[in-house]
Amino acid sequence: MNRIKKNDIVKVTSGKDKGKTGKVLTVFKEKNRVLVEGVNMLKKHMRATRDNQQGGIVSIERPFSISNVMPYCKACEKPVRVGYSVSADKTKIRICKRCNQTI
Repeated sequence: MNRIKKNDIVKVTSGKDKGKTGKVLTVFKEKNRVLVEGVNMLKKHMRATRDNQQGGIVSIERPFSISNVMPYCKACEKPVRVGYSVSADKTKIRICKRCNQTI
């Protein structure tokens, strides 16, 4: 079960962008990959077309393995493990294992 969801703030734990934080744009569950804003940038050469008159070199984000990121707790200011708790109204919420704050 993936503990990372869209719009979460995550920190990269390995790879060329180790230490960077960013917001999750998309989670690809079937491929176990995640797309993070401003991380794993790739230069792509774009041909000029009718829609794109300029063309040139464009930087885009590429998905990478979900095992290379951890959720980032704003209270702890560190990457943390995720636990689950049941609130008073019987809904399941994600909590930080360090400080027990909601993520």
